[in-house]
Amino acid sequence: MYARTLTPFTARDGENLALYSWQAEESSKQPGNLGAPSRGVVLIVHGLGEHAGRYDHVANNLRNWGFQVCAYDQRGHGESTGLPGILPNSNALLDDLAEVVDDTRQLYPQRPLILLGHSLGGLVASRFVSLGIRPVDALVLSSPALNARLSAFQKLLLRVLPRIAPDLSVSNGLDANFISHNPQAVKAYLEDRLVHNKISPRLGQFIATAGPATLAAATQWRTPTLLMYAGADKLVNPAGSDQFAKLATTSKSVKPGTVTAKRFDGYYHELFNELDAEPVLELLKNWLDARF
Repeated sequence: MYARTLTPFTARDGENLALYSWQAEESSKQPGNLGAPSRGVVLIVHGLGEHAGRYDHVANNLRNWGFQVCAYDQRGHGESTGLPGILPNSNALLDDLAEVVDDTRQLYPQRPLILLGHSLGGLVASRFVSLGIRPVDALVLSSPALNARLSAFQKLLLRVLPRIAPDLSVSNGLDANFISHNPQAVKAYLEDRLVHNKISPRLGQFIATAGPATLAAATQWRTPTLLMYAGADKLVNPAGSDQFAKLATTSKSVKPGTVTAKRFDGYYHELFNELDAEPVLELLKNWLDARF
């Protein structure tokens, strides 16, 4: 087993981001095998309203497969500072990821770096890659928020509110019953003190604009990417991932095999927390094994 350890990190604007790594517990360390794994480093970017601690089980699997694992609580989430759901500017989440990537590269030089983003984290990670903010060796997306299921009225609000009340804190409207078919996962989510349900017009605008921008870049995709998404997702529209997969896998400008896409029909939003998560983990392991 591996224990999650927290390291404070101060961002460029003074906010404190909680950074995590998963280290072998003393009782499980074996003589002659105390060094960090050498296959690569997986950096986890969590979703809206949640936090990195919800990925302990994913991190333990990755460590068992020979990868170092790092993560961070995005600003306004988990143990990081910042008001829940509030962004100081529209690029804040991308800037934070750039700083965390730089820090991770310094800690683990000469190692392949793989971003693993879920939902909002998948949107942040994929937009980060599409803009080429920092080079990464691979990208794993879990139900990325490429299509945010916005109604016509919500789209209208997002054209107005970011200009007049960008920091207005409102409920994100997500129904926790649809994160997973696993009632224990839903119960744990609802009882988690570090989970919140807040969003602001500025964050909403980022989500609404970053998705289409990432889709527009799919026909020129260069980074090896595994896209896994839920076919019965009621929190983000799987049509966004359908579109990304079609664009990236049919474009003559994208090298064959660059993007591997798998739609898990019947699954809810959080693939790693579904009742039958084994096929998800198996696909992830096989994809990583073929590349690192």
